[in-house]
Amino acid sequence: MSFTPPPYPYERLEGLKKIAEHFDGGPIDCSIGTPVDPTPAVVLGELARAVGTRGYPASAGSLDYREACREWLQRRFAVTLGVDELAACVGTKEFVGTVSGYLHLRTPERDTVLYPSISYPTYAMGATLAGLRSVPVTMNDGRLDLESISARDVERALVLWSNSPSNPTGVLDDLEGVADWGRRHGVLVASDECYAEYTWAGRPRSILEHGLAGVLAVHSVSKRSNFAGARAGFYAGDSEVVTYLRSVRQHAGFMVPGPVQAAVAVAFRDDEHVNVQRAIYRSRLELLSDALGALDVDAPFPEGSFYLWCSRAGMDGWELAAFLAERSGLIVSPGEFYGDAGKNFIRLAVVQPDDRLALAASRLQGR
Repeated sequence: MSFTPPPYPYERLEGLKKIAEHFDGGPIDCSIGTPVDPTPAVVLGELARAVGTRGYPASAGSLDYREACREWLQRRFAVTLGVDELAACVGTKEFVGTVSGYLHLRTPERDTVLYPSISYPTYAMGATLAGLRSVPVTMNDGRLDLESISARDVERALVLWSNSPSNPTGVLDDLEGVADWGRRHGVLVASDECYAEYTWAGRPRSILEHGLAGVLAVHSVSKRSNFAGARAGFYAGDSEVVTYLRSVRQHAGFMVPGPVQAAVAVAFRDDEHVNVQRAIYRSRLELLSDALGALDVDAPFPEGSFYLWCSRAGMDGWELAAFLAERSGLIVSPGEFYGDAGKNFIRLAVVQPDDRLALAASRLQGR
């Protein structure tokens, strides 16, 4: 049977936007986590210099790119590793969507991708595109319930995905526990950490703090530096796996453009713009979390990320999304987009400018 791609989730929101059109000022779209705040001027300045435009860029990332990523891991997480234990990727979504297929070529006897039952849909889609099984792992209070995985699925597991802070729930997982489980069972753990800079419950964490063997961490400048259009990030961890993936990806022709590599190196060496953005997102989360309470919507402040994971008694996610569109003009993502286990929730991304979110808050509070 041939494969027919399912509708892209966010294309299903047009009906909600029509509901919200009656507001003066129109809909306020908080459905997609696309940054709206400025990319740091120093980063754009480096991009404009167009260093490396003429030649083919290094697929693994230039030495300067990898050094900047390595220095950031040391500075942010106190993780020490060599420049050959990490490599560039063309945005982390590309990496998430393709890595399962490449790992299967290396270990063809394993055919199963394990992923959180409430999660970013590309983990499961990456398995589908590679012709592999995708098996959701039950969540317990938003964290992976590793004991729920059947012995047969453990045997067949090629990789286990973790995501902390979580998209969409904002929950922090036990990364040490996840890494230990993977090593005990001989299953590679891939830890998607692209929201680590926006950790609210304590300091940012990385799975790499608990050793490099049997794990990969995936990071990006899309959220950290409002640089999603550049499509650049990196993966780091187990040296044998990184070396293998570097080689495969070089053959496949994956390359971050040279000028982008130079700009990303500047971004990872600057922390001040992240501190500014952290304050902005915290303020927005607090504003909307409080305002949603006026309509009896449960919207707890997250442990991390810039999302609110919300519910309202008696409503499923689509009903709550329609209710918010009608009452406030907010366009949000029904939790069904992130797995059947999320069907009674919605995700709200605080990625509109302050004045637009203030307008949404005033509508929610009936002002």
